[in-house]
Amino acid sequence: MNGAPRSIVSAAWLREQLAARDSRLVLVDVRSDLKDPSWGRARYLEGHLPGAVFADTDRDLSAPKTGTNGRHPLPTVERMTEVFGRLGIGPDSVVVAYDHASGLFAARLWWMLRYLGHTDVAVLDGGIGAWEQAGGSLAPGGETRAPRCFVPKPEPEMALGVAEVAAGLASGAHLLVDAREPIRWRGEHEPIDPVAGRIPGAANHLWKGNLDPDGRFRSPEDLREILGALTRDRAERRVVCYCGSGLSAAHNALALELAGIRDVAVYSGSWSEWCADPSRPVERGTP
Repeated sequence: MNGAPRSIVSAAWLREQLAARDSRLVLVDVRSDLKDPSWGRARYLEGHLPGAVFADTDRDLSAPKTGTNGRHPLPTVERMTEVFGRLGIGPDSVVVAYDHASGLFAARLWWMLRYLGHTDVAVLDGGIGAWEQAGGSLAPGGETRAPRCFVPKPEPEMALGVAEVAAGLASGAHLLVDAREPIRWRGEHEPIDPVAGRIPGAANHLWKGNLDPDGRFRSPEDLREILGALTRDRAERRVVCYCGSGLSAAHNALALELAGIRDVAVYSGSWSEWCADPSRPVERGTP
């Protein structure tokens, strides 16, 4: 394979790899619509990158909701292992995830695989739109790959639960970064979750700030300048990304990776889990 992917790849690079017919390449379509669970698969069946399989954000990349564990709970390691094996991902697979939303959903798959120790995974920069702009074709219908034995090697420090985040508030061990719109971070308006506000002490970096006007990731230098200013005074604290339900938090984690900022975790339960318990503290306003 011509150069191992490192977090994001271009449509031009991907076209070269598909032309080479490398069997290690696994394309995963992660298109989704938060308001219409059936939308993503319907668009996939209409047309997808040749050879791509489909992963459903709600059913494949999330655990069942209980009402208190958030809107996109992280599945168990056993469940993720089953899903990735079914998608045809093995130890030697090179995975490229794509969506239609500048990586918002694809970043979730990227982060989950990285959390399980699979490093050969990247997001298609610009998604399906960039693919078509580069002259790439689409294939209709559904596709499957032969199941593989996915071998998880979890890195627990990459994924924090609500208890760990709460403990970090008391110890000051974390620098929380909220990926939601500033108006939601300030608690002035909350269109989705039942409580407005943020986890106390959280800084704000809207995930869309990781992107150029064309919907592709900013250069590593630009991201380093933007995110470096946010994390410069963190001392020994670990950066912990969260959002509303754990999706755009992974987008920020990917941007931090591109910027060369390490020791980053994701709180996948995010605000939707945090605010489900009225005993947890809430902060509002501009600090």
